[in-house]
Amino acid sequence: MGKKRILTGYRPTGRLTLGHWFGNLMNMRELQEEYEAYYFVADWHALTSDWQDTSAIRRYTEEMVLDWIAAGIDPAKATIYRQSDVPEVAELTMYLSMVTPMAWLERVPSYKEQREQITEKDLGNLGFFIYPLMQAADITIVKGDIVPVGEDQLPHLELTREVVRRFNNAYGDLLPEPDAVIAKQGARVPGTDGRKMSKSYGNAIYLSETAEETAKKVMSMMTDPARKRKDDPGDPDICPLHEIHKLVGDPDVIAEFDSCCRAGSCGCVMHKRKLVEDLNGYLAEFRARRAELAADPSAAWKVLEEGAQRVRPAVEELMGEVRRSMHVDAG
Repeated sequence: MGKKRILTGYRPTGRLTLGHWFGNLMNMRELQEEYEAYYFVADWHALTSDWQDTSAIRRYTEEMVLDWIAAGIDPAKATIYRQSDVPEVAELTMYLSMVTPMAWLERVPSYKEQREQITEKDLGNLGFFIYPLMQAADITIVKGDIVPVGEDQLPHLELTREVVRRFNNAYGDLLPEPDAVIAKQGARVPGTDGRKMSKSYGNAIYLSETAEETAKKVMSMMTDPARKRKDDPGDPDICPLHEIHKLVGDPDVIAEFDSCCRAGSCGCVMHKRKLVEDLNGYLAEFRARRAELAADPSAAWKVLEEGAQRVRPAVEELMGEVRRSMHVDAG
């Protein structure tokens, strides 16, 4: 029996950050060894929220693929493709919409939450309303067995399972009912202002930025607000500087800074300089590899083209079965 098939995707809505690296990229790198991995760039999903300005989606698609490969995701092990290169996803979404009650989509928790929280974008479009249904098509069109999700995303996968059951009851046992695997909890990476690292907060350290850009951000980082002077005792447990350093630095060095911070015997500037050194050292191999890849303007697109060709047989097989069962095939 072969490996189970796992599927996950990212929306190309911005450059990847240090938070992505520790939050999910390392998981993806491990999962490609354990499963038959399908990783896709969800450019159609990006349209659901960014439809008013789509100018950066192509650039972010390319940058994401370069980041993935430089981080160790291997196109020889994982099928990497772009959602829009599989137009049958839209077709299958339409077929699934025929069996899906609107009330099922309305009850997805993230739909209401994002409508309330993301006020700077117009999310009153049909595409945003049905994006959980397109996610179901993304999964089932490649016959995905496993989907890595956070606990907050479980309702999305449960919707997929319900839709699959209803579809199969109507047309035969065609679509797989995927299982969730709770994604390994990545490290929480604070931003330069102490909040969760996010490109929307303007507090992110980007994987693809230069060492000089990283240094500038680190040197301006917020630390323990109670430390007004160098000799004031600090609390490393609430300091984003310490949190990030623990992810990339030598444990003995971290322990020394922890101790001297609490005693007020070392300043934040010295610690920031050490974090600059360690963080840039940690990312040096990734950045060198990424620069090598980016030197070929076609590198990312070659990977996506090959991935689209690799995914096509599975897609065509499934869609042939679906069309015949629904009596919409050409024959």
